[in-house]
Amino acid sequence: MNFNAGPATLPLPALERARDELLDFASTGMSVMEHSHRGKEYEAVHDEALSLLRELLGVPTTHDILFLQGGASLQFATIPMSFLPPGGSADYVVTGAWGAKAYSEAGKWAAIAGARANLAATTKDGGYTRIVRPEEAKLDPAAAYVHWTSNETIHGVQYRDVVRFGARPQVCDVSSDFLWRKIAVAPFSMIYGGAQKNIGPSGVTVVIASKDFIGAGRKDLPSILQYREHAEARSLLNTPPTFGIYLMRNVLAWLEGLGGLDAIESRNRTKADVLYAAIAAHAGFYRCPVAEDSRSVMNVVFRLPTEDLEKRFVDEAKKQDMVGLKGHRSVGGIRVSLYNAVEPAWVDALTQFMKDFAKRAG
Repeated sequence: MNFNAGPATLPLPALERARDELLDFASTGMSVMEHSHRGKEYEAVHDEALSLLRELLGVPTTHDILFLQGGASLQFATIPMSFLPPGGSADYVVTGAWGAKAYSEAGKWAAIAGARANLAATTKDGGYTRIVRPEEAKLDPAAAYVHWTSNETIHGVQYRDVVRFGARPQVCDVSSDFLWRKIAVAPFSMIYGGAQKNIGPSGVTVVIASKDFIGAGRKDLPSILQYREHAEARSLLNTPPTFGIYLMRNVLAWLEGLGGLDAIESRNRTKADVLYAAIAAHAGFYRCPVAEDSRSVMNVVFRLPTEDLEKRFVDEAKKQDMVGLKGHRSVGGIRVSLYNAVEPAWVDALTQFMKDFAKRAG
């Protein structure tokens, strides 16, 4: 029972499909990992992954879908390099560690380019325990874009509803809650995220961006750093992470088979409700530090009375085949990641363990 925050659990059917095709893909006598990314066999997988993603999320024709490398961390740097012009500014809304990293990287580029990364709002002083409301942000009406993070994996803070910060282009890091439900893509100039938390293995980064936004990016960067170049090449500008995209294709097909994003949203909300109810039922022993309206469906964090008890909780859970429950080293505590592939039965087993542990140790 894998509750890791990323790389995270993958659907068993997607893994079984990969196992069955590993040595002989599409009756070619070769693994998909051995095929040329320019060959028709791999390109069929590539095109199917793009098509499934566009269909599942309802991506409009105004937006391109890109499969890149380097994780969200590379996008932290590439976004300001592409869209933050000399003398200009970009607004950053920070509700956790990943938003803070994005802001920091933008600041480094701004110093080089003679621009400004504006911290429009942050909840750092409160320990990153809630979202920022749009009216709290001090926005620059001329900002090149506004950047925010939909779900903070480490701190367990999530925007349950899609928000908008002002009228400028909206850029959102959706790494840890991508495809947990359906959202309207059109209002965003760009959304991006690493696949390894919710839709595939590590090594693939998905970027969905407005053609107009991409077209307005700098043209004097190296080609590999220009989104337009990747879009024009259909994410085949250089050798893509072919096996990662293949496995992501398997996950997307699994999602479609479950009934799409409406079905997975219902399943995810139920899992989170069950876990938060277990925390509330033993409120004297388990404590969630996140404000109720900001609690993540994907990454549930909580504390026990002492760090010793937290270590014991993790160790005893592991003996019952539940792994990945230790909180991030920067914050401690317990973190339960409830990504799409986490089975409801695992959450039932965990909450029963929590009940028994509280009875024994509380």
